[in-house]
Amino acid sequence: MFIDQVMRKDELQDFLLDNLSVSIVLLDKDLRVAYLSPSAESLLDTSLIRIIGEPVLNLLASDEISSLGAPVHLHSLKRALETNHPFTQREATLQLTEKSHIAVDLTASPIFFSSEKMLLLELHPIERLMQMNKEKELLSTHDAARNLVQGLAHEIKNPLGGIKGAAQLLSDDLKDQPELREFTGIICDETDRLCSLVDRLLGSNILPQFLSLNIHEVLEHVASLTEKEVAGSVTIDKSYDPSIPEIKGDRGQLVQVFLNVIRNAVQALSDNKTEIPTIWIKTRIERNFTIRNTNYKMTCCVEIIDNGPGVPAGLLDRIFFPMISGRIEGTGLGLSIAQSVIDTHHGLIKCVSKANKTIFYIYLPLDK
Repeated sequence: MFIDQVMRKDELQDFLLDNLSVSIVLLDKDLRVAYLSPSAESLLDTSLIRIIGEPVLNLLASDEISSLGAPVHLHSLKRALETNHPFTQREATLQLTEKSHIAVDLTASPIFFSSEKMLLLELHPIERLMQMNKEKELLSTHDAARNLVQGLAHEIKNPLGGIKGAAQLLSDDLKDQPELREFTGIICDETDRLCSLVDRLLGSNILPQFLSLNIHEVLEHVASLTEKEVAGSVTIDKSYDPSIPEIKGDRGQLVQVFLNVIRNAVQALSDNKTEIPTIWIKTRIERNFTIRNTNYKMTCCVEIIDNGPGVPAGLLDRIFFPMISGRIEGTGLGLSIAQSVIDTHHGLIKCVSKANKTIFYIYLPLDK
């Protein structure tokens, strides 16, 4: 009975560590990494197997890094161990494996385990909190814009129906005047075109069918279609994480989302006459990710990257709005539709762009 209780206790501890939103790093008396929690592995973009036994110095940013926050000095950690006094540092800067940096609130607490003194680091990523606030504002703006457009679209469709009906009646009265009937035909054709545009603004009236699907099969299908369209003029590079499990989604709608985003990238590369036009499609798992105030233990993140000119700064905050396009001939509906579809999948789509690099992040929850 006691052994069963101990096993259940160990399982509970593992379960709690796996689901903590705070990231835990445990250092031994020599300030070498002894343990990383799953959220710490995700935050630091590394694994325990890869970094165990490494000196913590590999995680600390150099003194000249100051754009994100103050560096964590090694002597501060040593002093905490020597004096048994915990300390907290706000906006501390940590070094990631790929030479990038993150800002965190860090708390270091000396502890004893099996008579050995160790140092427990608690990391709270402040960048993610700031990003969550921006994403919340973005989603709120999307909702307001979509509600406004849908309301306007319904109001527009009613008079369009009356215009077309009147044009058809007038056409019947002009049977003997074909030169005038030509004008009523134009009215009907243009009315149909406007109705089609309004329908696209309103979105599909077919309910999505959420079935289990492999995200890589969807992306491979989209990549294959794109490769046929570009006929070798654009290189498509793929990097997939095979550990991503199946997701629940509507295959047809997701295909349309990725096609819309990739076709935009192809158009940008073509218009800019980029020297070596390339699109990268990447997948990875994002842990403890929050979307619309819901925290998901795991989400699938699809990155679509191109080396085009980038999205103009004045357009970046509005690219998901209907009728907003960076091209004169563009309708501005592709990304708006993509945003609506991802929203019905309880996901998130966002764009980060600078010269020669634009990244669309598409997050889809993996939790049941």
